[in-house]
Order: sequence, then C-alpha cells, then structure tokens
Amino acid sequence: MTDTSGSFVDLPGDLMIWVLIVSELLVFGAGLLAFLAVRLTDPAGFALAQDQLHRVGAGINTLILITSGWLAARGSAAAHAQNAGAARQNLLASVALGLGFLVMKASEFAGLFWKGITTETHPFFTFYYLLTGFHAAHVLAGVVILGFLAIRPTPYATENGVAFWHMVDLVWVILFPVIYLVR
Repeated sequence: MTDTSGSFVDLPGDLMIWVLIVSELLVFGAGLLAFLAVRLTDPAGFALAQDQLHRVGAGINTLILITSGWLAARGSAAAHAQNAGAARQNLLASVALGLGFLVMKASEFAGLFWKGITTETHPFFTFYYLLTGFHAAHVLAGVVILGFLAIRPTPYATENGVAFWHMVDLVWVILFPVIYLVR
C-alpha cells in the first residue's frame, strides 16, 4: 500500500537541504518585499532606473537558467537510472549554462558600472545589486555543487544538489519580472 499523505518523507533529497532551501527563499522573499515597499515611495524613479537594465539579456539569462534546470533534472534522473555517463553529461551541461549566466550577469554589472551606476545611484540599484548579486553568489555555489556531483553522480547526492539548483532557478524566475519588467 502506498502512503499518499504527502508527508515530508515524499520530498526528494534530505530534510536539511529543504531547510536550507526554505531559509534561502525566506531571505530572498524578505529582500523582494523590501524592494517592493521602497518602490512604492518612488515609482517614477524606480521606472527610470529600471530603464537602464538590459531586459533582453535578462530574458536570455532566464532561458539559460530554465534550460540548465531541465538538464540538471535529466542528470538526476540519469543518476537514479544508474547511468553515470548521462548524469555526468547533463550535469556538466547544466554547469556550463550556469557559467554562461554568470558571464552575462558580470557583463551587465560591468556595463552599469561603466555608466557610473552603483548602489549609491538610486535605491533601485541598491536593491538590484544586492538581490541579483546575492542570486549570482547562489548560482556560483550551485555551479560548484553540480560540478562536484558530475564527478561521481550518486542518486541521493545528485537529488540534493539538483533541488538546490531548482531553488536558484525559482528565485531568478521571480527576480526577473519583479526587477526587470514590473512597472
């Protein structure tokens, strides 16, 4: 008989990875709420600041991370199927896309810095750099985790690493519209 109660036992990976994921989501959520609250005080200024961002590049980065998440999930499935070669290939492809995301993000940061736009320019940019920089640090951590997993992709470890990577994807899927699109 199958347990259909939907308990924590049904979650993939270790309970502690979920504690980490929920903790990180709460931190990002608090940052986004603060961003939205401050935006209410100066919607016109936030809109003008937002116009300095590269929406197309951010959209491409969104596709990069979503594709990377799909490849990571394929890597996890391959690890569960005891197909280490396919797991390794998918995880390394996911790593490559994660690195591509970081290169594009660094390029965007550099472009803004060359324009003289810093955290001091406007409150929008204070939040922009904090939220997207914190996210980029998580992408870097995820890239390292997936890279290590690709060396020896065991089902349990891969499941945990991919769960973390999906959290990174989820955060970006929320950050992208809030920071780049919503007026």
